[in-house]
Amino acid sequence: MTTPDPVPAAPPSDQFVEVLGVLYLHQRTADGGDLYLTRFGMAYADLLRVENWYEPEWFQSRRQRLLGTSAVFRVPTREVAGRSIDLVVKNCRVGEDIPVDTQLLREFVNAEFNSPWEEFSLVMEMREGRHGPPALKIEAQEPLAIYVPPERMQEWQTGRSEDRINRIRRQHPGLDLDILKQYKLIYGWIHGLNVVETLVERGAPADMVRELPWRLNDRVLADLAAKGFTVADMKPVHIILPERVLAEVPAEPIAAAAAVADMVEQRRYAMIDYELLLRTPEYQSQVHLHRRICYFDELHHRFDASPLPPHLAQVEVLGVPFVHGQVESTGGRLWVVGRNARLFDFFLPERWRRTPGSRLSPRHDVHYTLTKDQIHLVWKTSMVGERPVGPGDAALAERAHARGYNSPFEEAALAAALAAAGIPTTFVRAIYRTGSRKLEPVEDHRRYDSHRAIIGPDGRPVLADNHNYVVIQGYFNGSLSPAAPGGSPPTRPLDLEAAVARGLMGRGQAEDTVAAIRARMAAAGFDGGLLDLRDFLVSLAGEERLLRGPDGAIEVRVCDFKLIGRLPAGSP
Repeated sequence: MTTPDPVPAAPPSDQFVEVLGVLYLHQRTADGGDLYLTRFGMAYADLLRVENWYEPEWFQSRRQRLLGTSAVFRVPTREVAGRSIDLVVKNCRVGEDIPVDTQLLREFVNAEFNSPWEEFSLVMEMREGRHGPPALKIEAQEPLAIYVPPERMQEWQTGRSEDRINRIRRQHPGLDLDILKQYKLIYGWIHGLNVVETLVERGAPADMVRELPWRLNDRVLADLAAKGFTVADMKPVHIILPERVLAEVPAEPIAAAAAVADMVEQRRYAMIDYELLLRTPEYQSQVHLHRRICYFDELHHRFDASPLPPHLAQVEVLGVPFVHGQVESTGGRLWVVGRNARLFDFFLPERWRRTPGSRLSPRHDVHYTLTKDQIHLVWKTSMVGERPVGPGDAALAERAHARGYNSPFEEAALAAALAAAGIPTTFVRAIYRTGSRKLEPVEDHRRYDSHRAIIGPDGRPVLADNHNYVVIQGYFNGSLSPAAPGGSPPTRPLDLEAAVARGLMGRGQAEDTVAAIRARMAAAGFDGGLLDLRDFLVSLAGEERLLRGPDGAIEVRVCDFKLIGRLPAGSP
């Protein structure tokens, strides 16, 4: 495809959004779906209207299924204003099991299909070619658009692993059901033949057709590695000789094979199929280091106002400033604490919800994770709307029921207010509302009633009883621990109950510590009477030493805000 024309002016109803560093023009489609045009796709916006390529009769009669394990089709667009283009349309397989051989499974044991936004981001990055030798360029298809049809599929229709879906549901209730949405990735077609087709068409000997393409495959993998990338399922049929190059391939079989090898050696090929495209470990480490440095720098300036892109808004909820926007990958909503819009992408759910981690609480849905940007975070499913189960004491249980669980926005406000009053706490970084519907019934409607007047930029209450909410908190390293640019955190959190169980402090000492913090909370106007030992964190350095502050006292922080209340004015 040729270089796109200058980007046309966007109609007023369209909106530019940026996801993982890629700018899209978001359009609502005639069928009620969503179309996200890249800078390449904007030049073909009229051709990419869904009625010009995905209208059922047109698509069914003109599509050509391409070889491979996924549903990938070549289809021409209708002619509009005298022009038409060929598209490659494929279903994104995020969440599906990878159908690769044992060798690939051993080599890429943690490989997963990219989400549509991750795939386009990586392809754009590879096309730009900033990493590695400047003279080496990897030609790739132009990523044109992501189309999200309006309908949601049943689980059996998705092709995604039922075991994986059920496992996600058990581990993260209500969080990842948006994988039932379908995503279609649209690329430009590269006119040409792959190296295997070229050899067969020129009549090369069978042994040459069988062996040469795999040598060329290794050559392309080496080129990719030099630019910081690899593909978990790279095959010779992914190596394309464009038409301009094919014209130079002689008709004589042996000469043709030599010419094909020379053209790949001269890097006159294009590469296709990117759903398992990933960075090499070495390049990924560099990217992680850069992202972590950027994160901590932006976090330091989180309350400094930054320019807002059109898809984000500055809002205030219960006195806490947030940068708010829709999560395009799930249809959910995200509120990031502060005024710095550059932090928004770090908290997108695709950066943290399926990353390595561990469950921190046997009672609640609380998890530690190391995000794809190598940021240590803790996330927990909000219990708003559930009927509280208080401590074992009957009177305390009655108080918990009377108070009810705080909303995620109340939790963020309480954490900020406690910190401002000098009470050590963990930090609420963001609040995510799932795009999928809440499955479990609401038992306690009080918070939804009290928040009904708090309206978001979309014109609806910020607290919706038909969605789940996730509170994302910073990982507590201890105030004396440096924010290391890479590697494991120097300390790790431990709740007081666990610290007592491990013999790191006595129960009496732990209870005295909690009583002292509760007294400080009460003096500042907060009721922490429903907190127990598991709602306070200490920081473990090594295996047997708890971190202490400059005064020699063990550092302890409040980490759970769902049952904290505000004392009436004038309370003793």
